[in-house]
This record gives sequence, C-alpha cells and structure tokens, in this order.
Amino acid sequence: MAPHPADRTLVSRTPSRRRFLAAGLTGGAVLGLGGLLTACGSSGGAASGSAQASSGSSPNQKSVKQGGDDYAAVIEKMKDFGTDAAPGVYPRTVKHAMGETVIPAKPVRVVVLDTGELDNVVALGIQPVGVVYTDGSKSMPAYLKDAVGSPAAVGTINSLNLEAIAALKPDLILGSQLRAQDQYAQLSKIAPTVFSLRPGYPWKQNFKLNAAPFGLEAQAQAQLDAYQAAATAIGAGLGDKRPTITPLRFMPGKTRLYAELSFIGTILTDVPLPQPKIEQVKELAVEISPEQIDKADADWIFYGVYGSPSSTNQDAVLGGALWKTLSATKSGQARPVSDETWFLGLGVLAANAVLADLKGFVAPGT
Repeated sequence: MAPHPADRTLVSRTPSRRRFLAAGLTGGAVLGLGGLLTACGSSGGAASGSAQASSGSSPNQKSVKQGGDDYAAVIEKMKDFGTDAAPGVYPRTVKHAMGETVIPAKPVRVVVLDTGELDNVVALGIQPVGVVYTDGSKSMPAYLKDAVGSPAAVGTINSLNLEAIAALKPDLILGSQLRAQDQYAQLSKIAPTVFSLRPGYPWKQNFKLNAAPFGLEAQAQAQLDAYQAAATAIGAGLGDKRPTITPLRFMPGKTRLYAELSFIGTILTDVPLPQPKIEQVKELAVEISPEQIDKADADWIFYGVYGSPSSTNQDAVLGGALWKTLSATKSGQARPVSDETWFLGLGVLAANAVLADLKGFVAPGT
C-alpha cells in the first residue's frame, strides 16, 4: 500500500540545518512540513485534460512545501479566508486559497476531496454526494459510517476522477491547494470550488472555511469550542501529573513519531499533554528506523498502522526484543489506536474520537 498522500517525503534542508537536526535528534530523521505536500504528484505543469488526472503542486508552492518560516504564516493567512455574508444570505463570496468563489445558493450536492473535508461536512450535518479515498483505505472511515450517507467514489486523493465528479452535478467542491491546485481550473468549471491552503495542522481553520459556503460558521465554532472544553477538562483532571505521549505510526517503508505540527500534535497541545523531547519539534514527524524504536519510549505509546499491517514493519517491531524493553511496553501502556482517527481524520469528529481515547486511557474517571 502507498502511504497516505499527506505523509510521503522528507523536506529538503540546507547542509547546516541537516547537521543541526542530526546532532539534536541523535539519529532520528525529521520529516518536515514539506513532506505533507509532495503526495500531490509531480510539481509543475498545467493540469491534465483527461477525465482522470493525478493532482499536483505548482512551482510557486515551493516556499510552503519547504515549511520553515513560511509555514508559520499559514494560520495568519487563513484569517482572511471565509465570507462576511450573513447566515442565509446568497449569493455569497468566499475567499480562500485560490482567490474568491461566488456561491449562488446554499449548496446541497457537495463533493469532498480529502479526509478532512469529509469529516468537516459530516460534522455540519451534510451528507456529501461524492468522496475520494486514501491509497491506504478504499472504504468509508468507520467512525463516519452512521452519518455520511452513501456518497459515490470519485477517485483517490492522488487521482481525482474529474468525469465522475462532473457526473454527480455538484454545486460545491471542497479541497485544498496543496492536494489539487493543478485541477482547480477544471474543478471550478464543474462547480463552485473552495480550497484551503493545506490539510493537517490548520484543521480548525479549515473547518470554519468549509462551513462558510453553507453559512454554518457559528456551528463550526461551537463544535470547536466544545472540543477545546473537552480537551481542557482532560488536562484539568490530570492536574500536574501529565504523562508523556508518543503517537507512533507504522507505514510502508517507514516508522514515524508524530510531532508538534501534525493533527495529533495539535490535539496533544490542546489538552495539553507533553511529548518526549525528540518529538518537540516544529515538524510533522520524526522518522526512525526499527533499530531506533527505543526513541519512541514515553509514559504512553499510541500506535497506528497505515494500510495493511503486512506492508509495514509493525509485526517485526512489536515482536522484537527492543520493543519489550520500553517502559510503556512493560507497564502495559503501549496501545494500538485507530489510524483513521488519530492520523487520517483531520477534522473535529476525529479529534473528538482521539480525545475519547486519551480520556479512557490516560485520564479515566475525569
């Protein structure tokens, strides 16, 4: 199985930066924010005219791909996204990553192009007519099945089927510049299209942006407030005894410790629950080898697997001698968790599911 498109490659760095990270992280490879982007396909070039085309990033996205200082501006830039139209007022204009889009009437037929957009619309009580799947899972996430309806599949995150999207006659398409910038012009000819900058770390801002075409920003904010209240309550229940948490993920060809600038990293920050020092970096994740699994040790280790476990080194690591020496393993506090919520969900419903897991394991009775 291929890795989730948000998680494929290491960011390029200057030699001095590489030496600094190598010294500071004692052998763990830091996965930069740019690693979230390259899954969109090859860079550059005009969008393909075929009905089914792989999404791609354009050269002018280079600074965002590399993360660093430019990434710090992502949240700030998104403060201008959305609409000033009052609820129920149409047409409305929504400002987003690709400019401005006029929404002529309240959308009822929505196509979503990533897991975060799927989570967001379902959280708002909207059943999409079309969805894409990840390369690691071609089925609907279990945590959404009861509320999502029966949307049609319109390809994968890496390969949008534009013909299938058009056949659904949507009146709104939600996606991101990072994933499908090269398809934006074609998608916009099918239906009004609103893109966030990127999935992942800015999931809260993305939720409010996705709510704007429907006039449901207040509902989105209320859900975010409830989520934060739940996160704060977990932290308050723990008092000063805050255990360290490692989010560990097994993927084809790689093993990752997720860091501060990841979906799960933001949730741990919101509680707050500390991570081991190796994970306290402004990056998506730190990549380690199976021989470095001791670097994952924390009071609690929560591990997920992307795609088929047989395509990863999960069984070899969990059955290895080094895993058995970890303090979390010895104390029974190394636990499997759902990959589709902890690492793929990218929305408030998945975040609430993660909080429920954390409360049940780390803070029962709070």
